[in-house]
Amino acid sequence: MTDKALVELAFTMLERSYVPYSHFPVGAALLCADGTVFTGCNVENAAYGSCICAERTALVKAVSEGHRDDFVRLAVAGRGEDYCWPCGACRQMLYEFAPGLTVLVARGDGDFVSMSLHELLPHGFGPSSLD
Repeated sequence: MTDKALVELAFTMLERSYVPYSHFPVGAALLCADGTVFTGCNVENAAYGSCICAERTALVKAVSEGHRDDFVRLAVAGRGEDYCWPCGACRQMLYEFAPGLTVLVARGDGDFVSMSLHELLPHGFGPSSLD
């Protein structure tokens, strides 16, 4: 799957977002090495701490379906003028399973940039940190 196709898939998830508080929909699409793609959207809650981001939705769906260490690329899309960067909690969750992940970050006009998760979370804390 091309980077552009993955980003476009992330954009399709914006309509499924549940964002009555922030009004800031985010979509994500996580590509596995075998070609499987898991999508996600953000889901808010009146108890703000219970909200879940699109990136973590896609990741948890993948893990619950048996994928753990085969993540290749993640696309994150929003409608804003700036790129829709993953929050710190998402960066940490992604690092747990795929420290070498490539992250495609899009803005509302469809333009996107590609960065490594390591660039987004240098010196990340992962499973090997507990050895």
